[in-house]
Amino acid sequence: MYVFSIDSVPGKEISAIGLVKGATVQTKHFGKDFLAGFKNLIGGEIISYTEMLNEARQIATDRMIKEAEALGADAVVGVRYASSEVMQGAAEVFAYGTAVKFLN
Repeated sequence: MYVFSIDSVPGKEISAIGLVKGATVQTKHFGKDFLAGFKNLIGGEIISYTEMLNEARQIATDRMIKEAEALGADAVVGVRYASSEVMQGAAEVFAYGTAVKFLN
């Protein structure tokens, strides 16, 4: 499955099938969350949260791709990501785009 953030597929004529999306809510283990609080005092990257969000983006993307495959799509274009905090230490990551079929 091809996945593009651009609204077309280079060299291909496409026909839109419809919106596809995938989402997940992820949280960190309390111990890691507690240790991240100390990092907040001294500054710098909170690696455990970076890893959590990377994993969440991958899960959301995989779910979006599965939805596109179920529609018989060849690609997903216009892919975007959104995230929000749903509770302390838990983030929702949402991936969405347009499923398309190749015409040529």
